[in-house]
Amino acid sequence: MILADKIMTLRKKAGWSQEELAARLNISRQSVSKWEGAQSIPDMDKVVQMSRLFGVTTDFLLKDELEIEEHTQSEPMDEPPLRRVTMEEASAYLALRRAAAPKMALATFLCIISPVALLMLAAMSEVSRFGISENAASGIGLCGLLVLVAIGVALFLTCSAKVRDFAFLEEEPFETEYGVSGMVKERMQDFAGTYSWLNITGTVLCILSAVPLFVAMGLLADDVIYVAAVSLLLMIASIGCAAFVYGGTIQSAMDRLLEEGDYTRQQKSRRSIKGAVSTVYWLLVTAIFMWYTFGPSGNGQARYSWFIWAIAGVLYAAVMAIVRLLEGRKR
Repeated sequence: MILADKIMTLRKKAGWSQEELAARLNISRQSVSKWEGAQSIPDMDKVVQMSRLFGVTTDFLLKDELEIEEHTQSEPMDEPPLRRVTMEEASAYLALRRAAAPKMALATFLCIISPVALLMLAAMSEVSRFGISENAASGIGLCGLLVLVAIGVALFLTCSAKVRDFAFLEEEPFETEYGVSGMVKERMQDFAGTYSWLNITGTVLCILSAVPLFVAMGLLADDVIYVAAVSLLLMIASIGCAAFVYGGTIQSAMDRLLEEGDYTRQQKSRRSIKGAVSTVYWLLVTAIFMWYTFGPSGNGQARYSWFIWAIAGVLYAAVMAIVRLLEGRKR
């Protein structure tokens, strides 16, 4: 008996339709149909998942010569069953993340533009006609920076607190109630167009954000115009990043419920490693910033050290790419 026949037999024996089995495996009904029609074969993860669902060994599923069902041993008592996500829980989680999306985007926007006032006031303080002292510029600019960052952090923390009960979605494997996967996939399909548009908008704005700086350089503008160009760069880039965050907040919520993208069970098992790397990385960046600005050779003026964070943001993507590459080689 081939694998296709075994899947069909075991499914019918369990009293499940193709759609019900698909929901338990977090796949489409068409995938199950293709398996049972011998048009495609499931990957090893799904074979293991089916062996647990049907209570048979993987050998029985994979070896055509085995005709008699080989049942697995009962699971140990110290291994609790997977947490089940109900339709109500899934709908509530998606609603929370959709409501949080504009707040997360605003928080990102505020954090990125937070140095703008400090940069502009610092540049204006060096021109006598504006009548702003260097100390006043530094004090007002730093206060504005801290206020904007504080508002952004408060928004991030508020959004995170509201979904604290759903933290398990990105930390541990789970199973969904019948119909949940279908509902989430339908919403994902409806959001696909908007998500693509947001990503395109964010990408275009981030690319075009450098245009004001290049224009100022080409015109050989004075320092105030040059700093204004940098500020405009941050403004445009912040709008682009806000678009990324808005779409990503909603899309990642659906990925979590479907255990897809960055939230597959394999990715969850490695999330602690990435979290540790991220923590160490940003602690090192902070230490470098503090040493460069306030160390023995520093000037004690943070407005001249902002570029460290911009460079660190770019390097962070490279560091995480290296981590994923090393994980791939290890597997």
